[in-house]
Amino acid sequence: MLKLLLLLLLLFWTSSALVRVPLRRVRSIRSQLREAGLLEEFLRDHRPDAFNRRYAQCFPSGTPSLRLGRSSERIYNFMDTQYYGEISLGTPEQNFSVVFDTGSADLWVPSSYCVSSACVLHKRFKAFESTSYRHDGRLFGIHYGTGHLLGVMARDTLKIGSLTAVNQEFGEAVYEPGDIFMMGKFDGVLGLAYPSLAQILGNPVFDNLLAQKALDKPVFSVYLSRKTKTTSPEGELLLGGINEAMYTGPINWLPVTTKGYWQVKMDSVAVQGTSSFCPHGCQAVIDTGTSLIAGPPNDIFSLQQLIGATPTNFGEFLIDCVRLSSLPHVTFVLGGTEYTLTADHYVRKEMLGDREMCFSGFQGIDIVSPEGPLWILGDVFLTEFYSIYDKGQDRVGLARAKEPAEK
Repeated sequence: MLKLLLLLLLLFWTSSALVRVPLRRVRSIRSQLREAGLLEEFLRDHRPDAFNRRYAQCFPSGTPSLRLGRSSERIYNFMDTQYYGEISLGTPEQNFSVVFDTGSADLWVPSSYCVSSACVLHKRFKAFESTSYRHDGRLFGIHYGTGHLLGVMARDTLKIGSLTAVNQEFGEAVYEPGDIFMMGKFDGVLGLAYPSLAQILGNPVFDNLLAQKALDKPVFSVYLSRKTKTTSPEGELLLGGINEAMYTGPINWLPVTTKGYWQVKMDSVAVQGTSSFCPHGCQAVIDTGTSLIAGPPNDIFSLQQLIGATPTNFGEFLIDCVRLSSLPHVTFVLGGTEYTLTADHYVRKEMLGDREMCFSGFQGIDIVSPEGPLWILGDVFLTEFYSIYDKGQDRVGLARAKEPAEK
C-alpha cells in the first residue's frame, strides 16, 4: 500500500512538472495585407531606413535600438508569424496572447499607458490593478525592422498554464509606431532564447522558471501543425519535457554552438541531392518566431531559381501551382541526418479571391555572426520536424513530427 501511495505521489509530481501550452494558428499579417491590396504600400512605408527617419524624433535621443544596421529584422518576421499561445501577468491575472519565440529572449506586452493605435486593438497590462506589481523604471527599446517599440521595465507574477514565475522582469510597451503591431493577432512576445540575446536586463522567462524550480527538467519542446481549425492541437509548447506522441523515429541531438539563439552547425543544403549550399558547413538557428526558412540572400536567390520561383514586386517569390509535383526536394543536413522538404512542405498556398497562389517558403536575410552568415530554420521547417530545446545540456533535438491523424 505504501509503495502504491509513493508511486501515485511520484506520478502526480512528475505530471505537474510538465505544462502543455496550446498554440493557435491564424492568418499571417502578410496574407491580410495582400488580400486588402495594401501589401506594397506597407512594405514601402516600413523599410527600416524610412521607418527610423519617420519615427526617430518620437524616441529619446541616443536610443541604441534605433541605430541603423543594428538589427534590421533581429530574426523576427512578424509579418508571417502564425502561432500564438496564452499567458497571464499580475494579481489578479491579466491574460495576453503572445508569440513563443525561440529567436529572442525578452517578454513584453502593451501597457495601459500606451499611446499608439496598435495598443487600442490589443489587451493592455494595467499595473495599477495588480497587487503583485513592482515598478522598475528602466527604459527599453527593441527594433524589429518592420516595427519598433519603446517601453518601461516592470516586475510581476507570470503564469503559463499551471506554472508560476514570481518577480518576472518584462517590458510594458508604451509606444508601438507603425501598423505591424496593429494588424498582428498577438499582444506581445515571450522569448525563449539564451539570456545573452535579451535587450531587457534580467532573467528571461524560461531561466526564471528554472531558477525558481518550477520545472523538473530544463527542457521545452515545440510542435507546430501545418493544418488549421480541424487539427487538434494546432500547435503545442511543452515546458519541462518531451511529448512522445508528437513525433516518430529517433531524436537527432545537435550541440548549441553559440549560446544566444538556439544556434547549431548545419552540414549543407542540397536541392534534389546535387546542388549544394554551405558545402563546408554553416550555422543555422532553430527559430519558432520566424515563419519562413531564411538564408544568405545570394544563396537563397540561387535556390529560388532552382525551384522555379520568380520574384514579385513585394520581395516574395511566386511559383506556378500546377508545377508543384515536379519541383525538386530541398534537403538540410544537420548532424549527419538529412531533413528533406518536398514542394508540399516549402510552398505556401494562399487564396486571393477565387485564385490560388503559391509562394516560396524561402527568404533572403543577411544576418552575420562571428561564425559566418546564418540560416534560419523557421516554421516552414518546424511544421515537419518536432523540436526540443535542452538548456541542461545545451543542445537541440529534432525528430519527424506527427500530424494528429497519424497518432
